[in-house]
Amino acid sequence: MESCTSINDLLQTIEIYVPRYQRAYSWDTPQKNSSKQTNTDVFYDDIKTHALSGNNAQYYIGHFLFEDKGNHKYAIIDGQQRLTTIEIYLSALFAKLKTLRELTEDEKTLYENMIKRGSKYRFQTVDYDNQFFKDYIIDRQSVNTGSLETESARRISLANEYFVYCLEKEPEKNLLAFLNTIQNALCTTHAVSSEAEAIQMFLFQNSRGKRPTNLEIIKAQFMFHCHLYGGSNTSDLIEEIKNRFEKIYKSISNIENNIREDDVLTYTLRVFFNNLYIDSPLSKIEEELNQEKTENSIKFIKDFSFELSSCFDNLVAYYGEDSKKYIEIYSLNLLGNTGIILPFILKAYKYNLAKEEICKLCSNFESLVVRHLLIGTRADITSRVNEVYKNFTQKNSKIEPILEKIDYMKNTENWWWNYWNNENFEKSIDGYIHPKVAKFILWKYENFLRSKGKAGYKPIRYEDIESPQLEHIAPRHPSSATPEKDGYDDYDEEFINEYVDCLGNYLLLSGYHNDSISNGPFKSKRDTYVKLAQQLEIRNMTEKECVWDRNKIDKRHRRLVEFVKSNF
Repeated sequence: MESCTSINDLLQTIEIYVPRYQRAYSWDTPQKNSSKQTNTDVFYDDIKTHALSGNNAQYYIGHFLFEDKGNHKYAIIDGQQRLTTIEIYLSALFAKLKTLRELTEDEKTLYENMIKRGSKYRFQTVDYDNQFFKDYIIDRQSVNTGSLETESARRISLANEYFVYCLEKEPEKNLLAFLNTIQNALCTTHAVSSEAEAIQMFLFQNSRGKRPTNLEIIKAQFMFHCHLYGGSNTSDLIEEIKNRFEKIYKSISNIENNIREDDVLTYTLRVFFNNLYIDSPLSKIEEELNQEKTENSIKFIKDFSFELSSCFDNLVAYYGEDSKKYIEIYSLNLLGNTGIILPFILKAYKYNLAKEEICKLCSNFESLVVRHLLIGTRADITSRVNEVYKNFTQKNSKIEPILEKIDYMKNTENWWWNYWNNENFEKSIDGYIHPKVAKFILWKYENFLRSKGKAGYKPIRYEDIESPQLEHIAPRHPSSATPEKDGYDDYDEEFINEYVDCLGNYLLLSGYHNDSISNGPFKSKRDTYVKLAQQLEIRNMTEKECVWDRNKIDKRHRRLVEFVKSNF
């Protein structure tokens, strides 16, 4: 392998695959109507800009690190996201050319060099996405992309769709310019012959410049440590770590929209060491690896890798099937701000507690989080719950002490604990409420109204409300100079400061509904309030007198305050 080569020369001379213990495809693709740049559109724009600039210099596409596996097979250690994207881009580019005309002999040769010759694929991604990659990206077969099993496969699909969309608008001369740029693109490579050296190079390269996740760093540290100190068990230890991280990365592909992988690493350390105060994972792990007795550090690697894999497994269930099945789990996930809570949840899963018990934990912690968000206190929850967390062990896995502690924090007058008590809570409900929290409360209120007097009631999920938005029934900025004639109150100083932005004046609507009613007269708005139970409540409240004044807002506000006090 040449240390400095072109993409065409690199791909035609070797077979490249992503080892199973590496992360899957993780580059994002632009969302519709979003101006936020992503890795994929930056890649596309850079190629296009260079190709059409008239610049004859080779485009530099980056550096790749490989482990030489023999027989012209190479495992890519660093740069696989870029290389995967190159393959997706090239396949979409050749597919577009084929719709215009037959490929020339030179173009067929380039396709065979860089993508596939006969039945031999030039590049393979991680095992669990590779068949989809071959079928959908390389062979351009029809695949149901709506039922993909992993987030990484979905990302591959989205990148392909993005490139197809962009290339569709380009004339043939531009497509040929793009192909010329990418096949001649300059890259630097480094290949090592041993796994230990590859890992060491990965750690060395990523200690400066762009930085991998903490999870990637500790994976490399674990493998390198085993190479150094594993002795006669080195091969078995390395294989075990590979298996663990293969499973971990599969889990990540399922939950990465819910939680950051490095946060899971931190929470796992808090479970493993039974301490909520651990917040520097790399330092803590380095401390464990530097123990004097080598057998202790190897034992730590084995035990912690198992714990980490288990925590990711449990979070797949927690954010997946359990969140679908149990409204208490779903509700807490929707609320967010669960950093302190997840170590408790992970312990509950670890100790195989019944789902009913886990749901109780979720509901009780939810009430504490709602209070914390509404009150806006900066008081530290960790110091108040760390002791009860430490006492929550395999031998003593009862949740009652945890629930009692939360209840105490909600009712006590003790100055050290009373930041979240009922007195402070009631005051906070009458003040400003952040829109995100207000929407959450109104969603819970919607389910409360729907369930009254109905046996076997199934709660409505938040996503069932299309693009939920917070509606000010009495608008912040009325469209009329005389809002009283439009069915609202006099917009005096008191009304503006105390009523417009209070909970009683908020209503949950779909985004389309909210946009359609604008800031018009109350009667026009009221006529559209026909779907959600809380909308019907407004209609009932104003049936005799079609106005929305401070008296009506006060009445509804009191209802909502009582609901919040009773449920949180």
